Amino acid sequence: MPFETVVVPSAPAGYETPLLMLALARGSLPASVGTIDSATGGAINRVLAAGDFTGKKDETAVIYPPGPFARVLLVGLGKAEEIDRGMIRRAAAVAAKRARTLGVPRAAFHLPPEVTRIRLAEAGQAIAEGLAQGAWQYNEMKRPSEDGKKPALERVDILGPDSSEFKEGHRVGQAIGAGQTFARGLQVLPSNVCTPTYVAETARELAQRYGFDSIILDKPAIEKEKMGALLSVAQGSAEEPRFIALEYKGSDRPPIVLVGKGVTFDTGGISIKPALNMEDMKYDMSGAAAVLGTFEALGRLKPKVHVVGLIPSTENMPSGTAVKPGDVVTSHLGKTIEVINTDAEGRLILCDALSYARRYQPAAAIDIATLTGAIVVALGHTATGVMGSDDKLVEEIRTAGDKAGERVWPLPLWDDYRDLMKSDIADIKNSGGRPAGSISAGWFLREFVDGFPWAHLDIAGTAYTDREEPTRVKGPTGIGVRLFTEFVLARGDRKL
Repeated sequence: MPFETVVVPSAPAGYETPLLMLALARGSLPASVGTIDSATGGAINRVLAAGDFTGKKDETAVIYPPGPFARVLLVGLGKAEEIDRGMIRRAAAVAAKRARTLGVPRAAFHLPPEVTRIRLAEAGQAIAEGLAQGAWQYNEMKRPSEDGKKPALERVDILGPDSSEFKEGHRVGQAIGAGQTFARGLQVLPSNVCTPTYVAETARELAQRYGFDSIILDKPAIEKEKMGALLSVAQGSAEEPRFIALEYKGSDRPPIVLVGKGVTFDTGGISIKPALNMEDMKYDMSGAAAVLGTFEALGRLKPKVHVVGLIPSTENMPSGTAVKPGDVVTSHLGKTIEVINTDAEGRLILCDALSYARRYQPAAAIDIATLTGAIVVALGHTATGVMGSDDKLVEEIRTAGDKAGERVWPLPLWDDYRDLMKSDIADIKNSGGRPAGSISAGWFLREFVDGFPWAHLDIAGTAYTDREEPTRVKGPTGIGVRLFTEFVLARGDRKL
C-alpha cells in the first residue's frame, strides 16, 4: 500500500487517532506535553516515574490510556542537548517501524517544540524522511496469512506547527522519502523479475510520469555505441543488456551526472562467487536504484537544477559465451582492458557510462556502485567510501552525506596506487589484487574520466543490511537517494 504523511496543524492533546507517536528526549517531561499527559490521565508521567521509559535513543514504550488515543507510543530521542536532524529522523523511523508492527493503518506523530533545536524546515524534512524509512516493508510476494495479517501503515499525520517553513521542509522530506521507498522497492525484487529490461522499463515509466527526457539503448544500439566493456560483461547471459539515460532539465546550467551500477545479478562470471549468500547479489543494482530513486524525488520537487542519470544494466553470468580471465576488451573511450577477474565487472560497465557522460559536458559526475568487498573490510556497514578527482567535490558529497544521515568517508587516490592497474598487454587491467582493493577500483574508473570533476561512491557495505535494525527491516536500504538529493538541492542554491 502507498504510504503518505500529512502536516496537520493541530494540538495533539485532543487529536483523535488510533496511535499517537510522541518523541521525547531524556530528562523531565516538556511543558507542552503536560496537556497530552493530562489527556491520558497522567499515564505518560507514570511510565516515566516507573523508569519503564527514559527517552534514550531507540527506546520505545506503548501505553493504553483513556482519552482520545487508543495507544500512545513513546519514542526516545536521546540527550536533549544533542538533538539534531539525524536524531529526529531516527526517532521518526523507529516510531513508524514500531507503528507498523502494531498494525494500525493510520497514526499521528508529534515532536514537542521544546526539543526542536534545529530550524523548522530541517525538522519537517527529517520527520518526513524518517517516517517513510521506518514504514517501509515488502510483502507483495507472500500469500496472505491464514490467520489474517495486520494492516499496513498507510498514513501518518504530523502534528506540527502551522508554519510555511515546516510545511516546506515536510514537502522536501516527503519527496526524498518517496525516492528512497522507490529505490528500496526496486532493490528488493528478485533477479528473475528485475532484469536489465525491467530496469529500463521502470526508468521509461518514471520519465513518462514526470516528463524527463530518456534514452534506452538495447543491445544493437549499445554495440553501435561501441560500449565494449559493458558488452563483455553481458555476453555470458541470456538476458540482453540495456543502457539508460534520464535527463531532468530544471536549469540551463551544465548538468550533474549521476551514474548507477545496474548489475541485476552478479554470479561473478567465470570467476564465480561462493554459493553462500550469493542470493544477495540481486542487490548489485543498488547504484541504479539510487539514481532512479533520486529522479523520483526530482520529479516531485522540480528544483532549478540540471541532472542526468546514466545506468548501464546487465547480468554477470558464467556460460560458454562469457568473458574469460585474460581476455582483452575495448571500452567506449577506446582504451583496452585486460580482464583479470570477471567478478570485477562493475567497473567495466561503469567505465563505459563515464565515457558516455562526456557528451553532456557535466559540471560534475558522481558514480555509485556496490563495487568492492574491500570497502566492507575498510568501513564495515556504517559508512560509504568516497574518492574522486576533485577535493572540493568530495567535500560537497561528505557534507551532503552528513545532512542526509548517509555518511561517507574519503579514501586517497594517490598516483602511487595507479601502478596496481597496469597491464602487460593492454592499456589497463580490471583488477589490481587484494591490496587497496577499493582504491585500485577507484583508480580504474578515474582512467575513464576526462575533463570534468568526478567522484565515486562504493556502497557495497551500506546498500543492504542482513539484520533487523531499530530504524529499518532486513534488506535494502535505498542508500544514496537522500545524499544525492541533498547534493543536488545544494547545487541548485536551495539549502535546508
